[in-house]
Amino acid sequence: MDHAAGTERRRLFVYNGGFLAQRQVRRILSLSGYDLRIGLPGTDDMVGIWGDSPTSHRGRHIAENRDSPLLRVEDAFLRSLHPGREGEAPLGLLLDRAGAHFDPSKPSDLEQLLATHPLDDTALLDRARGAIERLRELNLSKFSAFDPECAPPDPGYVLVVDQTQGDAAVRASAGNPARFREMLVMAQEENPGARVVIKSHPESISGYRQGFYSDSDQNERVSLLTDPISPWPLLEGAVGVYTLSSQLGFEAILAGHKPRVFGQPFYSGWGLTSDENPLPRRHRNLTRAQIFAAAMILYPSWYDPYRDQLCQLETVLDTLEAQVRAWREDRKGWTASGMRIWKRRHLQMMFGREQKIRFTGGPPSDSERPHMTWARHAGQDQDVTRIEDGFLRSRGLGAQLVPPMSLVTDNQGIYYDPTRPSQLEDLITRRETLRADQRLRAERLTARLVSDRLSKYNIGNSTPGLPKGHRILVPGQVEDDASIQLGTGSIRTNRDLLLEVRKANPDAILIYKPHPDVEAGLREGQLDANYSADYVVQDCDPAELLIQVNEVWTMTSLLGFEALLRGVPVTTLGAPFYAGWGLTTDLDNVPARRGARPSLMGLVHATLIDYPRYLDPITGQPCPVEVVVDRLASRQQAKSGLGNSLLSKLQGALATHAHLWR
Repeated sequence: MDHAAGTERRRLFVYNGGFLAQRQVRRILSLSGYDLRIGLPGTDDMVGIWGDSPTSHRGRHIAENRDSPLLRVEDAFLRSLHPGREGEAPLGLLLDRAGAHFDPSKPSDLEQLLATHPLDDTALLDRARGAIERLRELNLSKFSAFDPECAPPDPGYVLVVDQTQGDAAVRASAGNPARFREMLVMAQEENPGARVVIKSHPESISGYRQGFYSDSDQNERVSLLTDPISPWPLLEGAVGVYTLSSQLGFEAILAGHKPRVFGQPFYSGWGLTSDENPLPRRHRNLTRAQIFAAAMILYPSWYDPYRDQLCQLETVLDTLEAQVRAWREDRKGWTASGMRIWKRRHLQMMFGREQKIRFTGGPPSDSERPHMTWARHAGQDQDVTRIEDGFLRSRGLGAQLVPPMSLVTDNQGIYYDPTRPSQLEDLITRRETLRADQRLRAERLTARLVSDRLSKYNIGNSTPGLPKGHRILVPGQVEDDASIQLGTGSIRTNRDLLLEVRKANPDAILIYKPHPDVEAGLREGQLDANYSADYVVQDCDPAELLIQVNEVWTMTSLLGFEALLRGVPVTTLGAPFYAGWGLTTDLDNVPARRGARPSLMGLVHATLIDYPRYLDPITGQPCPVEVVVDRLASRQQAKSGLGNSLLSKLQGALATHAHLWR
């Protein structure tokens, strides 16, 4: 339902300590228009209860005696990385004034949506289809801490879904041991010869609550699955799904199944399930996109923890994508080598949330942890994850020890090294085809970067008046940089680059921009460009400069990619990551393996959404790229610290010894 902030506010009296103890629950309720109170409700006040929890009778009793309406509060169907019993706050709530979504004894707000809402808006249904695909692609469910290394059983099995004893949704659907026993028997009888896999509930696996099935139910045909596996590959290999009222039945519908349902959950009775006990009042036939749109887009109140506001489902998917990736990659802990001391604190913040990084002199020979190293120190080692600054890094230079908001990880190679494949190349190839929701996200991101004039370092002053004519921007680079050493051919210096551009464009206005590290005196590469350039811009904001030029010619500079975002044609004389895909004019050799032809939005999605890891400097949490864009646009940057600030001031004198601090 639309519980947006700004609606008429209501006082909500609660009698469950959980409402008061959980800050994020309180915040979502407040943003949704409800002010929590304790005491006795008066006229126009409401009483809040948590579903059908053991304490809900208190609120129901007071609401009945005081003639106050009830608000039933539940976790949303896409809750968090870990269960609430582990202390993690929800990313959404279900706020229902009519009933509980899992209780068929009376229609809930959700049931009324499913029964009466037109659910025919094309944009809404397109959003639903895109979100379903994202759930599948990202392996997201109500709790999403799945082990990516867990493989499903060999396909061809019947899936029987266990639930926990005492659960309110089980009670509401008249669930008991006999009913679960009947469900298991019917799964075998209706699928003669097929294997039966019982999926244990996550809270049973974690030891919080007992399920209805146990090891004693296993035999030569029936097995109990307790691995922390994502439901999506599990559903893909199933030939049938049996459930009482589990949310996994809803996800089975989204995965293309018509589950056999023995209770009366919210998703039964709409033509998408085979119902053992149909509910007579439900007689409308819906599509998967329609039931998803109602249950996941229209019904919940979703919360954005970075911006502290209510949001749409897509923002929650962005949030979970970042959090789930961080947990899955970091859950075993890391060892790391080749990391300068000043970088270690920020690496711990980015990669050490689950277990602290162990810094070593090199890859340990016997560690079960994956190993990372800064890319330039990795050499040809195949068993290492390479780390490098991301493409939206900070407001300030890494060479000045300003901490990064983004880092890239690559266990194949690294994006600036075309001599070997990289994960970025794989991602760009995969994004040759984009879904509508992916294209829209990339378009919105690109529009923000352009409108807010954001780039990698986000430094520099306004551009002075440039000479009239056909302007070609030639970005200078640090000539001993790894991208030059590995990604160029015959043109390897700023001088040779300028000469080549002048030779090819004798009448153009050549504008040379030195690299910011060189301008700051932190790296070698000073060049007197006046003899071959018409104009040299110093300390200039690259995002502002790019909108004033007609072309960019570069060896491997990231400015080439930033130019593409702004519709500026780019010619490369090296093999940067964005070359070879049909989006640039390439005058040097690029890897033949770059045969895909993605759109610009495909390149953007792979480069800025899929490849980097982002860290919010305000909350200290893993975050999606859009949050970092917000922070950069509003100049919210993590502090480098007094020690780093002092150290950075010494680096000018050590510019010829950059290896000591890089």
